Amino acid sequence: MKKKSSTKKKKTTAKNLLAKFDNNESVLDYFDLDVSIKRINVDLPIWVLNALDSEADRRGITRQSLIKHWLVDKIDSVKSDFSK
Repeated sequence: MKKKSSTKKKKTTAKNLLAKFDNNESVLDYFDLDVSIKRINVDLPIWVLNALDSEADRRGITRQSLIKHWLVDKIDSVKSDFSK
């Protein structure tokens, strides 16, 4: 069950939002601040973990960061495929 937000998100334009920000007005009502995280477990073969570790080392990031980046990239590409 999803928790309902106590504040309603408002709509605005980028220009209006920037003007409010420049005037030191609060702009938080225009953003979704829910950054909750759900942990998952995934069982992977050793060769996949080794490949992930090699790529993460090559990029200078952690395995977890690499997986997160790849998942977001894949979701973005799937979304763009559906919008065509």
